[in-house]
Amino acid sequence: MPTPYALPGEPLWLQRPLLIGMGLFAFAFLLYANTLTHGYTLDDAIVITDNEFTMQGIQGIDELLQYDTFRGFFKVPGKEKLVAGGRYRPLTPIMFAIGAEWLGPQPWIGHLGNIVWYGLTCIAVWWLIWVICAPKNDPTCSDSRARFIALAAALIFIAHPVHTEVVANIKGRDEIMSLLGAVLATLCVWYGLRQKRWYWPLAAGVCFFLGLLSKENAITWLAVTPLMLWYFGGRTPLQALRLTLPLAVAAIAFLWLRASVLGWSLGEPPRDLMNNPFIKILSSGQIADLTAEERWATIVYTLGQYVRLLVFPHPLTHDYYPRHIPIMYFADGRVIASLVVYLALLWWAIRGLRQKEPTSFGIWYYLLTLSIVSNIAFPVGTNMSERFLFMPSMGYAWVMGWIAWRAAQWRAGGKLHHFWQTYWVWGILTGIVLLYSIRTITRNAVWKDNFTLFTTDVAISPQSAKVRNATGGVLIDSALQVKDEARRIQMLREATNHLQIAVRIYPYYKNAYLLLGNAHFYLKEYDKAIQHYERALKIDPNYADAQTNLARALRDAGKYYGEQRGDLPQAITYLSRSYQLDPTDAETARLLGVAYGLSGQNDKAIQWFEKALSLQPQSAAIMRDLATAWYHAGNQAKAQQWMQRARHIDPTIGQQSQ
Repeated sequence: MPTPYALPGEPLWLQRPLLIGMGLFAFAFLLYANTLTHGYTLDDAIVITDNEFTMQGIQGIDELLQYDTFRGFFKVPGKEKLVAGGRYRPLTPIMFAIGAEWLGPQPWIGHLGNIVWYGLTCIAVWWLIWVICAPKNDPTCSDSRARFIALAAALIFIAHPVHTEVVANIKGRDEIMSLLGAVLATLCVWYGLRQKRWYWPLAAGVCFFLGLLSKENAITWLAVTPLMLWYFGGRTPLQALRLTLPLAVAAIAFLWLRASVLGWSLGEPPRDLMNNPFIKILSSGQIADLTAEERWATIVYTLGQYVRLLVFPHPLTHDYYPRHIPIMYFADGRVIASLVVYLALLWWAIRGLRQKEPTSFGIWYYLLTLSIVSNIAFPVGTNMSERFLFMPSMGYAWVMGWIAWRAAQWRAGGKLHHFWQTYWVWGILTGIVLLYSIRTITRNAVWKDNFTLFTTDVAISPQSAKVRNATGGVLIDSALQVKDEARRIQMLREATNHLQIAVRIYPYYKNAYLLLGNAHFYLKEYDKAIQHYERALKIDPNYADAQTNLARALRDAGKYYGEQRGDLPQAITYLSRSYQLDPTDAETARLLGVAYGLSGQNDKAIQWFEKALSLQPQSAAIMRDLATAWYHAGNQAKAQQWMQRARHIDPTIGQQSQ
């Protein structure tokens, strides 16, 4: 039934919550429907495809609860703690594990799940705003103002392009579930105010606990919820805190669980630029911490970029790693401008406290929810990220809804008398939502796969060592699938260009050196490949991938020098080094036998062929080579014996040697 508190001329559908909720869900679904055909991208590998616990399905849930979220990806104890404090977010990996068990690891299932949960979160955000704006905080007594503000804010929230990283990337579900849990918990608190039922506080605690299990950001609502109760619920600060007690109990339980898994200490930030943006490389090549001015100026500048993205979300990128965000100084005008903006926001927030001014609450909400990812209290491992704005953007949407309502009132001379007086505001809001929607849909397309994402965003973040490295890696992988040789070489050359920029930005980027080695290996530039693998090992002597690839590069370089250049001494040098790195490779031992045999050192050739055969006892080819070595050594009987054994395994071996 329509509510009685409506402006003349207000459409009946606007007074029906069920219709509005369904419409908002449909709007969110349509905005992100083009992601349903996308594959896995970016960090999906960490929590889904390359996570051994997730891919075990339901059987892996125990491990997901017992270890750091990254443990199943890195598989080696201790390696998962890339950032200070570790990460304990088991809820969404458990959801992915259940999905893998029931439906298989299909990306469209993950994308569909994200869209559905996002749509439900948007409905929850809209409902919470409606509840706190309604007279007596009761939506059954709602008025036109509450409906206007809630709908306007919800539309802006749903359409905002800064959410694409969260929704279009399956891994982003942790942000969605964290906000959903916090919003539902607060709604339960508000309903408990009116109904005084025992189950509302219990439901609030459960929802909040689940939100925290998804991502720790939800803990900021321990400040948001009592502040909201004081602003709009008519409660004193003490009463507001008491009503938030179920959330506090849930938070304590979560922190205890997290500490039992990860420990209480946040630890020291790593000395790796890709996981600690507050270090720098000196001209001497040494790693040093940023000065206090550099650190705080960079943080202030970054906070200003968050405001810019909320108001004007373009350009967008998934990568804000060093040095997309450069090292800043307070003499820079951009830092000063950012500082002025935040001082103005803080002034407005403080100014509105006494009068409980609604837009000031929106600013407080934004500041509180952003604080945990701002790098002010503790480092989060990167300068900034668009996904970090997902929760704070609700404050922006809230403020925009109130500004729109007041603009309509101002145009009407202070008081609205008919709903048609709001149409001009709805026209502006529709234009904003339309522009946001177009940008969201076009940005979604970039998240199709890693190749599209990296090669697109490298143009936006050219100074990011991480995106340069990622682009180089994806170009190498793609080049190996290309049949056209000219195109393949072109892609590998392009990859080396990106990777050289990556190591220029960060000279200790071991993975970039590894990929540079891979690119030159596939280009058959073995000397350069060896050089880059050795550089990676100089940075990390225990880098297993670099050791493996170096052994292979040395082996193929030895083969190249022996077969193509006829430089047998150099071939033996390379092959000997390769065998030292990997004494289990039968092919390296065989090639050493060939090289020594061609050098006329038949005794050594026989020794190496025998080593190769001990590693691969059923190889007819090695037996044939051993027979040839014995023949050249003058032992016809041994030669005939090994050739017969080779033919017993492969009757065509003699024909192949003719």
